[in-house]
Amino acid sequence: MEAIIQIHQLSKTFKGTETITKVNMNISRGEIYGFLGPNGAGKTTIMKMILNLVKPSSGGIQVFDQLVLPTSVQYLKRIGSIIEYPVFYDRLSAEANLDFHCRYVGYHDKTAIKEALEIVGLHGVGDKRIHEFSLGMKQRLGIARAIVTRPEILILDEPINGLDPIGIKDMRELLLYLKEKYGTTILISSHIVSEIESVADTIGIIHQGKLLKEVKMEDIRRQHAGSLEEYFINLIHGGKRYA
Repeated sequence: MEAIIQIHQLSKTFKGTETITKVNMNISRGEIYGFLGPNGAGKTTIMKMILNLVKPSSGGIQVFDQLVLPTSVQYLKRIGSIIEYPVFYDRLSAEANLDFHCRYVGYHDKTAIKEALEIVGLHGVGDKRIHEFSLGMKQRLGIARAIVTRPEILILDEPINGLDPIGIKDMRELLLYLKEKYGTTILISSHIVSEIESVADTIGIIHQGKLLKEVKMEDIRRQHAGSLEEYFINLIHGGKRYA
């Protein structure tokens, strides 16, 4: 399959400490790539580097076959994202926040706002101001903002944070829907193994800034006859069973 994001020997040093070490990743067009690792493993930093929010110390990133340079911005119009906690204009309504985002990136389909709110389960609250939203509603609105421009790539950093069990189920169904209906390529990070296992085509396991393994979910099921959780724990703790 065609690689839509390619990362080669990516490293990042903060204040003399290397936090990301020579990471290589290949994300194929139209797949869900599950980025799995403990808290603090480096998932968010790599996602920020893909989005040019953090500059690499060494190595390279290609998105849409174009090298990401420190000045690259145009490619970002084709990407939707949530990094860490979504932030909004609290005194504006949900619809106004999404409209502001659409105008900022030059997207002018007015029907997309209501559609995005409906897809994430916020139908009927578009005129409600953000300061009245619960944590889970804000998380859903973050997803709506990420998908409202119908991006080719969706980058979601721990998107189920703040969601109740129903919200988590809805998120799982949404990701599969976007992949199947629009062919959206999705990079989703989490430390919750079961949620990655339920949606991902490819798994990238990261620990202490190093990508330990990049493997197809179908290979884990077929070759190892075990769950992703067992595979993950063995790999993180240096087990030899799956070497």
